[in-house]
Amino acid sequence: MSVPENLNHFNAQGEARMVDVGAKAVSTRIAIAEGEINMAESTFHHITEGQIHKGDVLGIARIAAIQATKRTWELIPLAHPLFLTAVQVDLIPETDPTRIVCRAEVHCAGQTGVEMEALTAVSVGLLTIYDMCKAIDRGMIISDIRLLKKEGGKTGLWTREAHS
Repeated sequence: MSVPENLNHFNAQGEARMVDVGAKAVSTRIAIAEGEINMAESTFHHITEGQIHKGDVLGIARIAAIQATKRTWELIPLAHPLFLTAVQVDLIPETDPTRIVCRAEVHCAGQTGVEMEALTAVSVGLLTIYDMCKAIDRGMIISDIRLLKKEGGKTGLWTREAHS
């Protein structure tokens, strides 16, 4: 089986492997990811007015997202454990249509990137909103989880706008 060189999570036989990053230079790594959860107007108002009986939905989702960045290596089988230096999670209520946008920015000084940590933060943040509000709106839709930007390492800067 021939494996393309850019698929570095596979050995020459096509078997999964954890990439050896030991020889890579330490550099500042940054990744920004975003996604959203669309919901009924009544659900949106319950969240933004603090009327969900389980508590502060956005505050808890923010903590869950931050916590998820630190556990990414446990969830994604070939991800490396990283020493994160900063995590910023923003939960932005938008009204047309009614949704919460989750944006995560993750930083580290290391030998591999933090794209998976940013994407995991967004995913878990949005799942937490769903979990806290499912009793009143099982029709919520989580969508558009995507990497917006990554910088650092051998490949340098990548932005979604430049590659769209």
